[in-house]
Amino acid sequence: MTGEPEENMPSRTYMVVIDETAEARVALRFATRRAVKTNGHVLILALIPPAEFIQWGGVQAAMEEEAIARAEGLLAQIAGEMMDEAGIRPAIMVRQGEPSDVVAEVLASDRNVDALVLGAAAKGGPGPLVSHFTGEAAGQLPCPLMIIPGAISNEALDRMS
Repeated sequence: MTGEPEENMPSRTYMVVIDETAEARVALRFATRRAVKTNGHVLILALIPPAEFIQWGGVQAAMEEEAIARAEGLLAQIAGEMMDEAGIRPAIMVRQGEPSDVVAEVLASDRNVDALVLGAAAKGGPGPLVSHFTGEAAGQLPCPLMIIPGAISNEALDRMS
């Protein structure tokens, strides 16, 4: 370790998988705070579940368009909040498919991601992404995995990040 202050370290990119859950917001808060402290970046990934086959293609296409529009709206809202609160303009990405596969594909294709930041639910078991990436796939990630407890207070999170 060189003892360099964080502001002199190379820029880092923290990837957060976002949805409408509280734990996703906790992960995003942590990633945003780390990016500010390390002069880094945040990549926000919104996932759209794989489309179920519907006999009428027009109905399926309309459902997919609605899901994409909802995800893009959420990302636009979050990006605005990040600019207002932290002065960070995140990179945003919307992808459709099986969540663990999509995250793995993005990590494999974007070697600029330095950490995957996921939130763990405050109650109950871990979500499917946390379970997947802490299980069999843990040793195959191209970057560190940070799991942020969903029950952590904002004050504790700010101190920790």
